Amino acid sequence: MARKLRLTLNLQLFAQEKTEPATPKKRQESRRKGQVAKSIELPGALIMLGAFGLLAMYGATMGDGIASIFTAGLTQYLLWEVTDKNVIAMFTQILRDGLFILLPVFAIGVGMALLASYAQVGVLFTGETLKLKIEKLNPIQGVKQIFSMRSFVEFLKSMLKVLILGMITFTIIWGEKATLLTMASLPLESVLQYMASLTIRLGLFSGGALFILALFDYAYQKWEHEKNLRMSKQDIKDEYKKAEGDPLIKSKIREKQRRMAMQRMMQEVPKADVVITNPTHFAVAVKYDGAEMDAPRVIAKGADYVALRIRQAASEHGVPLMENKPLARALYAQVEIGESIPQDLFQAVAEVLAFVYKAKAKLPAARRR
Repeated sequence: MARKLRLTLNLQLFAQEKTEPATPKKRQESRRKGQVAKSIELPGALIMLGAFGLLAMYGATMGDGIASIFTAGLTQYLLWEVTDKNVIAMFTQILRDGLFILLPVFAIGVGMALLASYAQVGVLFTGETLKLKIEKLNPIQGVKQIFSMRSFVEFLKSMLKVLILGMITFTIIWGEKATLLTMASLPLESVLQYMASLTIRLGLFSGGALFILALFDYAYQKWEHEKNLRMSKQDIKDEYKKAEGDPLIKSKIREKQRRMAMQRMMQEVPKADVVITNPTHFAVAVKYDGAEMDAPRVIAKGADYVALRIRQAASEHGVPLMENKPLARALYAQVEIGESIPQDLFQAVAEVLAFVYKAKAKLPAARRR
């Protein structure tokens, strides 16, 4: 007889694999903790592009401003008497003029940094990233991070940046080698203008290359962030239970509520004037008090087993049972517990009550409730 080989699989392991996209609640919690997809290369690239772009457009104006500061220093400030007041006034004026010239560069840098952050994560204020976490001081965890895949990717990214910037710098300077060799014979002003133009060109090309590299880095950061946010099927179930409540506990609560409602309803049956039956499938207990009610009211109703309980309680407490199949079905379907009898059924119920009251009137006083 051939021996059968059986492979035992633990299906619980599949439930623990993080293969499902993160839920909105998980994404919200991660964002609140400051865990978002963000490339640190993008702000630097945009700042570099913005700064050198500003220099390309307004570099001449800024150069004239700087030249005017030196001119004032050589033609005016040197003629001043050296006193505390004059020295303070001179440095204050130089500082004010310098800040006025550099202010657009600072503004474009701050603006580009804010733009890069907003484009990646939107508006986000959180202090979670500033909190001290003891696990970060774990040396074993630190060694793991040094030799992790993320560290390897960051190393490759740094090497790629150095390689790209080196190639750009070499290509541009090699293309200008003929001009660079003849600079010794040019006037100083022309040399300065040419070096400024060359520097701006290097900055713009380097900034553009870094911007393209930052876009790829952002795509990688977003992919890694989504990968880290993945959840297992068990995680999703646990989150649902935490948010909505354990289904088993909720079912037990509902069952307890049904039992309490049933108990309250059965306590009202002895107060009924009559119980109208199907006779076995439905039972409806009706009560009428002319001093308190405008119309008869249903105080208990039930089907099958509950109907049996109502009939038993009525028999135990001497409440009359009246068989009326159409009326019992109609009352059970149309009238809820505690509601008054509708107008279309009022005549039929009134006839039943009149019959019950007449039958009670014929009974001896000792047998009346």
